[in-house]
Amino acid sequence: MAVAAYGQLNLEESPLWGSRSVDCFEKLEQIGEGTYGQVYMAREKATGEIVALKKIRMDNEKEGFPITAIREIKILKKLQHENVIQLKEIVTSQGPEGDEQGKLDNNKYKGNIYMVFEYMDHDLTGLADRPGLRFTIPQIKCYMKQLLTGLHYCHVNQVLHRDIKGSNLLIDNEGNLKLADFGLARSFSGDHNANLTNRVITLWYRPPELLLGATKYGPAVDMWSVGCIFAELLFGKPILPGKNEPEQLNKIYELCGTPDEVNWPGVSKIPWYGKFKPARPMKRRVREVFRHFDRHALDLLDKMLTLDPSQRICAKDALDAEYFWTDPLPCDPRSLPKYESSHEFQTKKKRQQQRQNEELAKRQKLQHPQQHSRLPPIQQSGQSHSQHWGGPNHQTQPAISAAGHHQYGKPRGPGGQNRYPPGGNPGGGYYQDRGAQGGGYSSGTYPPQGRAPPYPGSGVASSVPRGPSGGYGVPPNYSQSGQYGGSGTGRGSNQMSGNRNQQYGWQQ
Repeated sequence: MAVAAYGQLNLEESPLWGSRSVDCFEKLEQIGEGTYGQVYMAREKATGEIVALKKIRMDNEKEGFPITAIREIKILKKLQHENVIQLKEIVTSQGPEGDEQGKLDNNKYKGNIYMVFEYMDHDLTGLADRPGLRFTIPQIKCYMKQLLTGLHYCHVNQVLHRDIKGSNLLIDNEGNLKLADFGLARSFSGDHNANLTNRVITLWYRPPELLLGATKYGPAVDMWSVGCIFAELLFGKPILPGKNEPEQLNKIYELCGTPDEVNWPGVSKIPWYGKFKPARPMKRRVREVFRHFDRHALDLLDKMLTLDPSQRICAKDALDAEYFWTDPLPCDPRSLPKYESSHEFQTKKKRQQQRQNEELAKRQKLQHPQQHSRLPPIQQSGQSHSQHWGGPNHQTQPAISAAGHHQYGKPRGPGGQNRYPPGGNPGGGYYQDRGAQGGGYSSGTYPPQGRAPPYPGSGVASSVPRGPSGGYGVPPNYSQSGQYGGSGTGRGSNQMSGNRNQQYGWQQ
């Protein structure tokens, strides 16, 4: 790149991050709000491009810029992959700003900072909650394969996401799925003395080792969350909707069995194991509860929901599971239907309005509107997604024109009373107090962070995270080429590059 002469501007050089004003964008609509700021759909005035602006809330900061935002920006600059959300730039405002009602914020720094993301049409939670929508098996395989591909890339580059859930999985109308919301993400390395917080991952998707107080963990924590998402797509609703940590552990034990030194060596040394040990042993019932699942799907789910994190399947091995290599094969993302924009934030607002309408109807003694519930997937392969990756003559449905919405900074609190069964989602991603008591094993308070012995990783060079200092290593030679190829039938050739054991561009 040419260097401008002294005293002259280099007009060929692209603007540096943070050098542009948010005034370069026209805010169209607020589409989300979380603990750390609001999210807007916006249009860049110069190009007309639609983006998502995530406002970083500064009014609660005593020490300056939020450390969680610094961490998120640093990690997203490091990760460049088609299944990871793209952070385009950082922009600023020069003074206090008002919300939709014109109320000024309380930012003592007299300015705001925004993260500019590529815009996506949906999140998985909002899409799955559309009335009457039923995912097909090829569609579920398509989404799961993209989720595992993006997560594998993160783990190979030594990044833990630590908040995998449906509302953090963004989908566009081309069928592409991307991991988003890295506000809780953290790099990890081979530093075995590192201690990480166990107050991460939304409760319904939190693995047992974190609930038992482990502070040394690796990529296996994300894979438990993926298993919960996988079962939720096939089952039609969340499978472990606990109200608090003790109840969440109880639900895990009822489904996956009681942990002991036989099925989880070293579990008795985890800090809170004795405090939350159930009064009676329970047997593992994963295969019994989900016996109606396809055999290969059940095999994969059983490996994802393994209690012992050292034995839990890693993303790389999950991609090689029989489930993705037998009929019906994953469909081509481009063959997926086009939907009107759907996300959790939008669904929550619609259902709140629906409840208000129902109350009004009751008062007027009118007929009660019928509620919808999420439907299980279509089990037959030959319906709307019969064509697979690279299949000839695939067709797409025309896009539905609608104002876009999305959930880049989803509400970090409860996921909405109607989104889930009674009990609600106790919270999402950031460091909220999830220690509410209510049923469970002990009448005492939920203990503070403890320590736990490290355990082996799952398919990457190292599984034990580095401490607060970070520690980004040099990323391997990750192949950025398209990961899906021809379709074939039955097991067929590897759709990701040919040889199932040589799918990626890094060393095995």
